[in-house]
Amino acid sequence: MSSSLPDLHPACATLFTPADAGTAGAAPNGHRRRLLLGAAALAGTIAGAPAIAQARPKLTIGYWPIAGGLAFFAAIERGFFKDAGLDVEAVKFAGPNQVVEALIAGRIDGSANGTASTALALGDAQAPGLLKFFCTNYANATHVLDHIVVAKDSPIKTIKELAGKRFACGPGINNITLAKAVLEGAGVADPKVTELPLGQLLPSIAAGQIDAAYVLEPTAVIGRKQNISRILETAVISKYVLGNANTPWHGGAASLRAESIQKNAAVIPKFLEAYARGVDYVRKSGVEANQYLKGYTAIEGDLISEVPLSGYKMYNEMTADDYAAMQKLFDLFADRKVFEKRLMAQPLFYKA
Repeated sequence: MSSSLPDLHPACATLFTPADAGTAGAAPNGHRRRLLLGAAALAGTIAGAPAIAQARPKLTIGYWPIAGGLAFFAAIERGFFKDAGLDVEAVKFAGPNQVVEALIAGRIDGSANGTASTALALGDAQAPGLLKFFCTNYANATHVLDHIVVAKDSPIKTIKELAGKRFACGPGINNITLAKAVLEGAGVADPKVTELPLGQLLPSIAAGQIDAAYVLEPTAVIGRKQNISRILETAVISKYVLGNANTPWHGGAASLRAESIQKNAAVIPKFLEAYARGVDYVRKSGVEANQYLKGYTAIEGDLISEVPLSGYKMYNEMTADDYAAMQKLFDLFADRKVFEKRLMAQPLFYKA
């Protein structure tokens, strides 16, 4: 069975991966090149007897270096996994497809938040029963992530005015599918969308080569700070694709391989509890938690304090409305033939 996946860049990406993100590797930044938390073995020497070491249970979690993974980064840096007696290794990948392919191959035990939920669902479709979601990261009018932006002096006032205009989005079928759906939802018939590298969106607006773009943070923040662009409208996926600006767009998810759950049944509850502590910390700390983006993403400096926070939902916090919103997202991808068939969202979630 082939593990090749369409280019599903995550719905909850936050732009700009480090230059060295082309291959998988351990978490960045010198002393954190290899995050083997709690790796010190328990050892003791009694009356001159040889030391007896007992290794901590180990889980390897793949991540894409974007802001959606903040809850995982915080859990590592604040020692929540170590407190639970676990050895957790964070492994960086160039993109969500690479994370999913590593899950299929069994090279990692799970994925951190920030991995596209659509890519994970497609991976599970290719290898039925592969994984279970245990936490989503979402955006809406409160947890701001997605926007339509135009040039700072553009006369355009509504998305509907973009009919016939030069419109662009970042690379990948995920971005293209969502960008077209937003335009259609706003009343633009037969929209045309140009795919550009992420780093070219703002320069293209500044140069007058495009009139507007569908972007994810921190692109809108950067555009404003550099006096290039302004936000035309925000929470556009929730409003125009899901039907309500307050509806959560569960664009990313953390997951565990089903085999890893079975193999590590005794420690998985501890892992999930520690991960939930990371989620709780982000919720309570607000933008202060963004300090843990440094070293895991290319977001740093003054930008760190301005990057909006994702919302998070653990598996035991999901509601019927949450499942319905995610199903609507999956159905869009089935309708647009990105998925070969309809994929069901709720069965993908972990059950205690």
